[in-house]
Amino acid sequence: MVTMPPEPDDATITALQQKVLDAMQQKESKGVVLDISSVETVDSFFARTVAETAQMVELMGGRTVIAGMQPAVAVTATQIGLSLGKIETALNVERALELLNNKPRSRTRA
Repeated sequence: MVTMPPEPDDATITALQQKVLDAMQQKESKGVVLDISSVETVDSFFARTVAETAQMVELMGGRTVIAGMQPAVAVTATQIGLSLGKIETALNVERALELLNNKPRSRTRA
């Protein structure tokens, strides 16, 4: 689980991304919960980095669940055109953990 700080700057976001990927490898995790409940505003770099991190986690065999998105963040993300693709979301961390623990990961084969 990764908790984003309330006002993440670009350097913090980039460092967190690397820590997530390192932890995926070291702990052989099946997924990541990104808790953004304390984040009140987003910019395009934050949104893009979160989406890219989720894609990287998927490439490493894991799932990402974004938890705790505040309404203002959802509005802004929509306005800047953020597409979460296959990234799962949950209202809070507890629900995110339930998703990771109970729902089998579906894979699409080409």
